Amino acid sequence: MTALPLSWYHAIAVRCSRRSYDKSRPIEKDAAEKLQQACGEFRPYSSARVEFVPEPPDDIFSHALGFYGNIKNARAFLAFIGDMSDVNVQEKLGYTGEGIVLEATSLGLGTCWVALTYRSKSALSMLKLSVGEKLLAVSPVGHTTEAWTFGENLFSAFGANRRRKPLASMVSGFDISHRPQWAEKAVEAARLAPSATNRQPWSFNIGEDSITVSISGGGPQYNVSKRLDCGIAMLHIELGALSCGVTGKWELLNQPQVARFQADHQ
Repeated sequence: MTALPLSWYHAIAVRCSRRSYDKSRPIEKDAAEKLQQACGEFRPYSSARVEFVPEPPDDIFSHALGFYGNIKNARAFLAFIGDMSDVNVQEKLGYTGEGIVLEATSLGLGTCWVALTYRSKSALSMLKLSVGEKLLAVSPVGHTTEAWTFGENLFSAFGANRRRKPLASMVSGFDISHRPQWAEKAVEAARLAPSATNRQPWSFNIGEDSITVSISGGGPQYNVSKRLDCGIAMLHIELGALSCGVTGKWELLNQPQVARFQADHQ
């Protein structure tokens, strides 16, 4: 997987965090194979990887309450793993992991980033980590129930996960009347990126042919790195640019900045 598939861009508008899964519907063999293949092929950074574990993870998500609600009946899970010797591992894992999440969405499967409320020992018992690696987050995977549960409505449809800050509050740089179309599409896509407790801890500065992602001051910590959230937004930015035929490269930066997307000359 050398280039980002445009199907991931289209998946951005469809993706939403789901916590209730249909226990009677297994993941189809073809979908499982494609997800497994994506995990193996989408490795833009050597220090970040995702494993697809096609086993019932009920014990992992039991009593997973709090901001994310209780996750029920998932048929498999994704494990987001990073090499902690890399100082930029958080944003790299957010970028990499969101690619697999959007691949799952493209395959008609539900997901939900979970970085706090899961049983890490249970998840680790199904994984083989190398020295220096750490499990930083997981996601259930499977076919979701057709109807949203009360808890899902509470935390998503009628709650914080459906609220997004206005673009004007998170974007600076070029005035909207002078922004390139690709940059506008990119930040619109980034606005839809998931983040811990929907804190949206990012800001975007648009230059003539670049977008710089920085950590914003607001939003709770909850022991989840804001740089991981920003890594997820990075992938959305690149996909938004790609929807306009624009490709580019990322340059990782020091805090409070995270990274700068430099568009290739068209």
